[in-house]
Amino acid sequence: MKRVIALILTGLLCIAASAVAEETRPYPVTEEREACADYDPLRRPFFGDTHVHTTYSFDANSQDTRNTPRDAYRLAKGERVGLQPYDAQGKAQRTAKLRRPLDFTALTDHAETLGEVRICRDESLPGSDSDFCWTYRLDPSQGFAPIAFRVLLSRERFQFCGENGELCREQTMAVWRDIQEAAEEAYDRTSECAFTSFVGYEWTGTAAGGINLHRNVIFRNERVPSLPPSWVDTPSAFNLWEHLQRKCVDGIAGCDALTIPHNSNLSGPGLIFASAKIEGVEDLDMPVDAEEASLRQRWEPLVEIMQHKGDSECLLGGDTTDEACGFEKLPYNSFAGVGRIAANGGLSRLGAAMAPDKRGMVREALKKGLVIQEQVGENPLKYGIIASTDTHLGTPGLTMEDESKGHGGAGSRNAAGLPDDLEFGPGGLAVIWAEENSRDAIFAGMQRREAYGTSGTRPVVRFFGGWDYSDDLCGNADLVSQGYAGGVPMGGDLSQAPAGAGAPRFVVSALQDPGTPSVPGTPLQRVQVVKGWVKDGAAHEKVYDVAGGDNGASVDTSTCERKGEGAGSLCAVWQDPDFDSREGAFYYARVLENPTCRWSQQICVDSGVSCDDPSTIGPGLEGCCSQAHVATVQERAWTSPIWYAP
Repeated sequence: MKRVIALILTGLLCIAASAVAEETRPYPVTEEREACADYDPLRRPFFGDTHVHTTYSFDANSQDTRNTPRDAYRLAKGERVGLQPYDAQGKAQRTAKLRRPLDFTALTDHAETLGEVRICRDESLPGSDSDFCWTYRLDPSQGFAPIAFRVLLSRERFQFCGENGELCREQTMAVWRDIQEAAEEAYDRTSECAFTSFVGYEWTGTAAGGINLHRNVIFRNERVPSLPPSWVDTPSAFNLWEHLQRKCVDGIAGCDALTIPHNSNLSGPGLIFASAKIEGVEDLDMPVDAEEASLRQRWEPLVEIMQHKGDSECLLGGDTTDEACGFEKLPYNSFAGVGRIAANGGLSRLGAAMAPDKRGMVREALKKGLVIQEQVGENPLKYGIIASTDTHLGTPGLTMEDESKGHGGAGSRNAAGLPDDLEFGPGGLAVIWAEENSRDAIFAGMQRREAYGTSGTRPVVRFFGGWDYSDDLCGNADLVSQGYAGGVPMGGDLSQAPAGAGAPRFVVSALQDPGTPSVPGTPLQRVQVVKGWVKDGAAHEKVYDVAGGDNGASVDTSTCERKGEGAGSLCAVWQDPDFDSREGAFYYARVLENPTCRWSQQICVDSGVSCDDPSTIGPGLEGCCSQAHVATVQERAWTSPIWYAP
């Protein structure tokens, strides 16, 4: 009896504790759900993917992607799903399963063509008997270019959409409801809090020449507009934010959202980081005022630094001498280059205008933001950092090099051989520091920029900035609590310096991705701090090694065997030796792992390719011996910056 009473009292205390925790959450609670049993006020890293396309996206459909939103969530939660190609009976000939499930996922199908794709695929719907839809059903790949040109470039509806596009609008609403229902079914509202889904979509703004202005729109909870505002409806990012303010924040109680730009490496001359009011290249030099800068900070707290279509951190040239900037770069600067490299015989055939442009790199945007802040008093490009996959197979989180299936889009996705275009990769992951795995907690983490991106692996990285961290903080068990108490985490703003303080101090801690029992993670090589600052109106940068260093580690590309030692953990307390209190600055940490085989080399080795023996180069494996083939990769993580303002 005493044991029963004790258990009852324990249960009541747990309920009371949950109730207290609910009332004292450091973020607004906007949803009805059980309180998470596993709540950590010092926050934990949650690994996710905020850029996922399913069969509802026109460019996924064109490659015969059949995975639905429900399939994508199943895979994210650890179940096995099918992949193309399919046999005559519709059975998938390939499958995929994550070694480790994700904690959260947002699906982001293209809003602009949801209705068109649904009408053309369903012969019972009005408009499906149009010549275009008939052709689309015969060969979806032939519909890719007409849809992209008419809807994304011309921003026009097809005639089969009916008067004022109403038929396509109705079907968009139907698909949008299904996307919401799939997210609700996948969301764990129990106290276990095992998985979080977000309702989202992609706003696919595209300027002439395939210049990318795309944003992913992530909603805080299940309260969303009845129709996702698209590029057709809102011709600039600024218009998108106005629409979301009117139709979501002001129009629906409890509704909130944020937008995440991606593939800035494909934004031509950095158009994605120009004024949010631009609609084309002709507006590149449009000035940014304080009102727009403040609005952009509110709506756009994060940027996607990497996905399967390349890394967008930095580009060698000028004052950028950082060798690590050569990582996973696309050899072109807009979507006009995708799929044309192999066909046209090399980059030189594309012309100098298609070469990568530094203005499309995230580090350049962060520096540009500091310059604009000096001019107008607000920083419009104050971005936290994440990464994701941009999978077009409905396979969120499939980012490990040796698991690569190709993520589609414009990839070849051969049944045999290399499954994607050679310059593409498996993409990255978004990591959010939050108290619990719930929509409110993770969304709040996104808003405050306490986030980092990885190139696909799962190291655990902390980054704090303050003025008086002790030199021995790395050895303290309460590093995290002292980090918060004495300063700000990644994504934050340094407080005003105390009287007599010198330069700011930063503590960065990185733990190796543990991997799995069958596939251990890769040891760490080094931790760096990247600084950007403004002096006399011009932006500058410098990279500092703060922990670890060149350890001589390598990989045998003939076998993919790793060689050399590395670190299981690295930590440093670092003070800026070049600090000038008069200069605005940002600092972010970058963690580099030891080298490993790239996904393409893994397949080449597994397939027995020897470039000295042409008989070993099977169909689809010609890229293994291409001069453009990069055989190794150095996985990494990038934290959100910490900012200093004079």
